[in-house]
Amino acid sequence: MRYDFTSIIDRRGRDALAIDSLGSGMGSAPDLPKEGFDPIPMWVADMNFPTVPTIQEAIIERAGHPAFGYYMPAEEYYHAIIQWHETRNGVKDLTADCIGYENGVLGGLISALTAFASPGDKVLLHSPAYIGFTASLKENGYEIVHSPLKKDKDGIWRMDYADMDARLREGHIHTAIFCSPHNPCGRVWERTEIEQAMEIYRRNDCIVISDEIWSDILLNGHKHIPTQSINEDAKKRTVALYAPSKTFNLAGLIGSYHIIYDTYLRDRVRAKGSKSHYNNMNVLSMHALIGAYRPEGHEWVDELCQVLSENAAFACQYITDRFPGVQVSEPEGTYMLFLDCDGWCRAHGQTLDGLLKAGWDVGVAWQDGRIFHGPCAIRMNLALPHSRVQEAFHRLDRYVFNA
Repeated sequence: MRYDFTSIIDRRGRDALAIDSLGSGMGSAPDLPKEGFDPIPMWVADMNFPTVPTIQEAIIERAGHPAFGYYMPAEEYYHAIIQWHETRNGVKDLTADCIGYENGVLGGLISALTAFASPGDKVLLHSPAYIGFTASLKENGYEIVHSPLKKDKDGIWRMDYADMDARLREGHIHTAIFCSPHNPCGRVWERTEIEQAMEIYRRNDCIVISDEIWSDILLNGHKHIPTQSINEDAKKRTVALYAPSKTFNLAGLIGSYHIIYDTYLRDRVRAKGSKSHYNNMNVLSMHALIGAYRPEGHEWVDELCQVLSENAAFACQYITDRFPGVQVSEPEGTYMLFLDCDGWCRAHGQTLDGLLKAGWDVGVAWQDGRIFHGPCAIRMNLALPHSRVQEAFHRLDRYVFNA
C-alpha cells in the first residue's frame, strides 16, 4: 500500500476524546484499564490512522498566508465536492447551488427538522439508532417514533416497510431520518431497498433527512446509492447530509455540507441554519476538504476500505469461532461492529455492565450499545491498525469471554 495504516499513533495529550477522557467519568467514557494494560480505543467513532497527507499540506499552505480575516468560500471548494460525488457515486447533475455548508451533520439535521416540524411533533427513525439522532431529537422537543430494523434468516439487517408505513400513517408523521449507510448496524442499503423506503415516504408526504456521512466507508466492494438518485421525487423531498469528517478523520476540524436539489427545501433549511449566526465555515476546514478530495484522497480511501474490510472479516470470524452466544452481522459499510451479547450474558449469568467493565479493565475501550437501542449490545470501532484489532480480541478471548 502507498499509505500508512499500520503505524500505532500515540494520541495521548493530543486532545483525543477517545484516549484523554478515559476514566474521567465524562459521558459514556470507559474506565481506565488496570495496571499492565494499555488502552485500545474502540468506542468513539473516529480513526486511529494518519490521514491523507494532502489535507495537512492544504492546511499548512493556507496557514502560511498571514491573514485570516473574513473570507468567502472558494470556487475550488464546490468544485471539489462536485467532482468527489461524480467520481465516487456517479452523480452527474450536482451544482454549487445545491451545496450548503453545515457546522455538522447533526446541526444540518436540526435545521432541516425545525424548518418542517415543530417541537412536540413525531419523527420517524430506524432503530438501532445513532445516539446523535436520539439526543438531538429529544433536546429539541421532538417525539421519536422508532421503526425497528429486523434481521433476516441470514442475519442481515432489513427495514420493515409495513411497520414504517403504519407508524407514519397512524402518527400523522411528515418528517423522517434515514441513515445510509446505517450506523450502528453497518448496512449499505441496496437500490431496491431505498426505492421501497422512498415510496413509503412519498405516500405519506414525508420530508426525508438522509444522513450519508458514512457513504465513503464501504467494505468488500459494496457501493453507496445516494438517496436523491433514486428518482425525481426522492430528489425533491430529500435533504442529504455529508462530510469528509468520517472519511478522513476530520471531526475536530468541524465541517459538513448539505446537498438539496429542491429550491423550496433549500430556502427553508438555509433560512433556519443562518438564524443562529453560528453556522459559518472555518477557512482551514474549507482547505482541509479541498485537500481531502484531491486524487490522492481517492486512492487513500480505497486503501482504507481494504484495511477496514480485513479488520471486519477478522473480527467477525473471531467472534463466531471463539465467543459462543455473541451474535454479530459483518458490516457492509462504516467501521463499527454492533455485538448482541444477550446469549452470552444469559449463559454466563453476567450483566452487560459487568461485561463492559471486564473489557475496560484489560484496555478494550468499547461502548455500551444500549444508548443505540440495543438491549444487550456493545458497539466497537475497528478503525485501528490490524495489530491493535488482533490484540483487542486476544485480550477479550483470554480475559473476558473465555476467562
